[in-house]
Amino acid sequence: MTGKATSEAPARGPGETASESADVGPPEPSGKVAAPESTGGDQAPKPQEPAPQAPAPAATKPAPPSEDVPSAPLLLAVEDVSESSVAVSWEPPERLGKLGFQGYVLELRREGASEWVPVNARPMMVTQQTVRNLALGDKFFVRVAAVNSAGSGPPAVLDQPVHIQETIEAPKIRVPRHLRQTYIRQVGETINLQIPFQGNPKPQASWTHNGHALDSQRVNVRTGDQDSILFIRSAQRSDSGCYELTAQLEGLEAKAAINVLVIEKPGCPGTIRLLDVWGCNAALEWTPPQDTGGTELLGYTVQKADKKTGQWFTVLERYHPTTCTVSDLIVGNSYSFRVFSENLCGLSESAAVTKELAHIQKTDTVAKPKSFVERDFSEAPSFTQPLADHTSTPGYSTQLFCSVRASPKPKIIWMKNKMDIQGDPRYRALSEQGVCTLEIRKPSPFDSGVYTCKAVNALGEAAVDCRLEVKGEG
Repeated sequence: MTGKATSEAPARGPGETASESADVGPPEPSGKVAAPESTGGDQAPKPQEPAPQAPAPAATKPAPPSEDVPSAPLLLAVEDVSESSVAVSWEPPERLGKLGFQGYVLELRREGASEWVPVNARPMMVTQQTVRNLALGDKFFVRVAAVNSAGSGPPAVLDQPVHIQETIEAPKIRVPRHLRQTYIRQVGETINLQIPFQGNPKPQASWTHNGHALDSQRVNVRTGDQDSILFIRSAQRSDSGCYELTAQLEGLEAKAAINVLVIEKPGCPGTIRLLDVWGCNAALEWTPPQDTGGTELLGYTVQKADKKTGQWFTVLERYHPTTCTVSDLIVGNSYSFRVFSENLCGLSESAAVTKELAHIQKTDTVAKPKSFVERDFSEAPSFTQPLADHTSTPGYSTQLFCSVRASPKPKIIWMKNKMDIQGDPRYRALSEQGVCTLEIRKPSPFDSGVYTCKAVNALGEAAVDCRLEVKGEG
């Protein structure tokens, strides 16, 4: 028996009469009396006495007993109200009556009117109903009654009228990502804060600077339907601080804070002093600048200049302490030093310069060479890589390799079968960086045998050998 229904608002005005719902009462008596039956056919008919008249029916219907009609529905409540509709719901009554249950009738009465106007022409078997096409600004009362064959029961009425009004959307402010951190601008640049917001109806937007009203001579504000823009054509250091946007709507409000920092180049450091000069080093000390430009310093830049050339060269960059030692100065030269301050805007316009020069003087030093014992690298020959046995094909040149280490450089002697082959045009011997190579040009089976490489110097000799096999054509 529960369900939902949607109906349009009745077209009647608040002063029009509602259609009456006929209550279905018990059947009325017909009011007729049956005539007595006739007896015998020969007897003359006796005059009939006038029949007694039936009692006249009552002028109005008797009210149905309270047990026959349903009781009032329970828990009538408003579920939702929009700009043009209202949804109400209720629970079935405790008693539906003895006769057949037909449904519910929902009625509206506009504020100031006396007539109740039914929303649905016939009872509906639902416990939730949405009334649409209502006019903005309407106020009306709502009641619902249960109906059965015996009639309509007592209605359930809302205590307060329903007001159809524009839906209120709480204001919201969406701060762009780049403004969620400190917004940094330089002196003279523009400040443009465009902050979107939401709300229905349009909320009232207002700005403050550090909790105070804006200076209308320097700050321009334009508020549209969906955003508010704060604009400063030429920023000054005094424009730094917290700008707060407030969106208000019928007791509801949203706030957003944007931190703005306006900076400029720092002042130059205070006095700089040359503390000491020793060897090729000079010690400096200076004081921090009085004005850092509205932001923290990134450090100091230290430069030096030779008196002869007058050209400045950077020694240290973004150096944080206020004392330093400049090293690797050239003997015989005189140097000046200067220091710049640095922040996000760059280096200071001017620098602190030392008044006196740092003279790097020559020192009378006598070089005392240390005694040096020359190491003897002499050694007898020794082969680090021996010869390897090799097989070759007739007519194709082949090479034998080995490596030797010795100091002084050894003499290399190649032999075949213990016979010296130096000077033979069929062989070419090479020795470079300790690598010994013997090239055999177009060998024949006759060139097969044992080859020996012998290294000789003043400290001794060493030899390695291998077997070369030149296979004849089969």
